[in-house]
Amino acid sequence: MKKHTTAMALATGLSLLATTALADTRIGVSMTSFDNPFLTILLNGMKEEAAKHDDLELILEDAQLDVPRQFNQVENFIANGLDAIIVNPVDGAASLRMTQAALDAGVPIVYANHPPAEHANMPAGSAFVGSNEVESGTMQTEAVCEMLGGSGNILVLVGALENESAIVRTKDIEDVISKEPCTGMKILDKQVANWNRTQGADVTANWLTTGMEFDAIIANNDEMAIGAIQSLKSAGVPMDDVIVAGIDATPDGLAALQAGDLDVTVFQNARRQGIESVKAALDMAAGKEVPGNIWVPFEPVTLENIADFQ
Repeated sequence: MKKHTTAMALATGLSLLATTALADTRIGVSMTSFDNPFLTILLNGMKEEAAKHDDLELILEDAQLDVPRQFNQVENFIANGLDAIIVNPVDGAASLRMTQAALDAGVPIVYANHPPAEHANMPAGSAFVGSNEVESGTMQTEAVCEMLGGSGNILVLVGALENESAIVRTKDIEDVISKEPCTGMKILDKQVANWNRTQGADVTANWLTTGMEFDAIIANNDEMAIGAIQSLKSAGVPMDDVIVAGIDATPDGLAALQAGDLDVTVFQNARRQGIESVKAALDMAAGKEVPGNIWVPFEPVTLENIADFQ
């Protein structure tokens, strides 16, 4: 069965490459999932930059949240002689095998958005383009702390635990409330909702059935925050009575902020990350050196400055 899957993946790769044979430079892109609003923005940024180069083709693959599938896609990119690879990793901890395979074949590899395991010390021929996650959860929680006056009970919606961003953003929350002026804030519960709106809604609905009294829900991303808002509204909870915070400033997140349902989000510039990923891949394919980490800063977004991000 494993051999059959690999053969199917190779056939798919070959069919895609058949349409791009005339391109001078071909870059393979493996995305965690095509079915994710934030990652769609990231991918669109890549396409936007690629469209500026007549001699460049992107070969796009959907890993469908499957680590072995993503590794097979990277192997296929290498086998088919692509000039560079961009990976939005399903699991950062699984990146070492992909990096080694690419570097052994002399193919540059760029990780986008999700940090690879080796991001603190990227080897030559590889790079990470993303945002410093210590900023994201810190900005988010500091904003909630200010809104609560430094005191209140909070619930935390956590992203997928195999993703370093979820781990760091959650630790950011804990770090902020461990110091003044936010030590009056207490985490009542943390639950994984895997970056997903529906799961965020389900977890929040379960919280509401327990009768816990809470002042804020801090979510690792906007999708889970929006799910929380949906459950709060369905339960008849006045949105003025609870603070909800997200991260990413997606179009849906900004719409919720504009409507007064979401209180704060943090802008992660997915479009810029996509653009810079393609630029880095092109530079490395041309033999140029690029920094191991290319940072795109986070920015907090509230009603006061939302116009700057719409």
